[in-house]
Amino acid sequence: MAGPPPPVPIPGARLLFSLDPAVAHLNHGSYGAVPIGVQRAQQRLRDETEANPVRFFNRGLVDRITHARRHLAGFLGADPDGTALIGNVTVGAAIVLRSLGLEPGDEVLCTDHGYGSFALSIDREARLTGAVRRTLGVPLTASDEEIVEIVRTGIRPGRTKLLVIDQLTSPTARLFPAAAIAAVARERSVPILVDGAHAPGMLPTPVQGIGADFWVGNLHKWGFAPRGTAALAVAPRWRRRIEPLAVSWYDEDGFPTRVEWQATLDYTAWLAAPVGVYTLRTLGLDRVRAYNAGLAAYGQWVVGRALGIAPADLVDPGGPTVSMRILPLPAGVATTIADAMALRHRISDVLGTEVNVNAWRDRGWLRLSGQVYNRPEEYERLAERLPALLATLS
Repeated sequence: MAGPPPPVPIPGARLLFSLDPAVAHLNHGSYGAVPIGVQRAQQRLRDETEANPVRFFNRGLVDRITHARRHLAGFLGADPDGTALIGNVTVGAAIVLRSLGLEPGDEVLCTDHGYGSFALSIDREARLTGAVRRTLGVPLTASDEEIVEIVRTGIRPGRTKLLVIDQLTSPTARLFPAAAIAAVARERSVPILVDGAHAPGMLPTPVQGIGADFWVGNLHKWGFAPRGTAALAVAPRWRRRIEPLAVSWYDEDGFPTRVEWQATLDYTAWLAAPVGVYTLRTLGLDRVRAYNAGLAAYGQWVVGRALGIAPADLVDPGGPTVSMRILPLPAGVATTIADAMALRHRISDVLGTEVNVNAWRDRGWLRLSGQVYNRPEEYERLAERLPALLATLS
């Protein structure tokens, strides 16, 4: 059975990055890769800072951050006056949890597809407040309708004080029906936090139309921004209640400035982030998304075939627009977080390839990303060499 054809590379796209050419970088979803033009824009901002730190911080920096935020909010389909720039989505989750005023007996509801640091954040807030975290199991191949129903029946009105769901999951590359789930949450009068860590750049205007109370997303993954650039979008009724994790001189200005301004933070990543959006638009947003998704599908097929996985058994929980795909590893391989990390390092050291390996539901899963700097032959080389490496672990 023939698999999906590899997409035609975008001319010149690979030259935009400073990645080590001796390594196959098939894990863009973890830390992204910053284009050279964005790196240089940030370095110019750092040079400006060090040339006169007092001038940089004291003359117009808040306005420059506001300008960058408005540009990025437009890219996300978010209200710029209801969006704050933050360091990453985990910071956003902590801000939301701290601002809710949880009490003993309150419940934060999430699914078993969520990112690990979110669960840790919820657990920490639960220890401090007496609240609890409850996790809903969602089958990998569940339909959108089934997912919505699982959430609907899982909400306990009066007790569930926050629903946390992923827009696109990290361990399973599953695209969740975020808008439909948010509608259910509104029906039950339960606020919802959407983890959109992978959405900016991969999904068009990921905030628009969802109707979430809170949305967080990283721009350093698929949005080509410097690392440390993320956004927290908050619905109007919650903005006055949002508390920063640390108080600053702009605390009385309210959201979003009271969250964004954190004294001597390095703001150069945020100020340079619009250059990443410009790079994406120069390449062509639709063109980039189509190439990345097509390449991820091709990589899943060629590596899956090498691992003996029948095409009919390849899991595609994200759909044709998602730039990440997963593959089940042989039984008994990478079934714990520690073993998954060890295998990830071994594939890097022995095969010269960066991939993501997750342990989910007592099974090891290989996650492959597709990005404009990748080529089909990188997945083909992994397919040729990975089975022998895994055989040494069985």
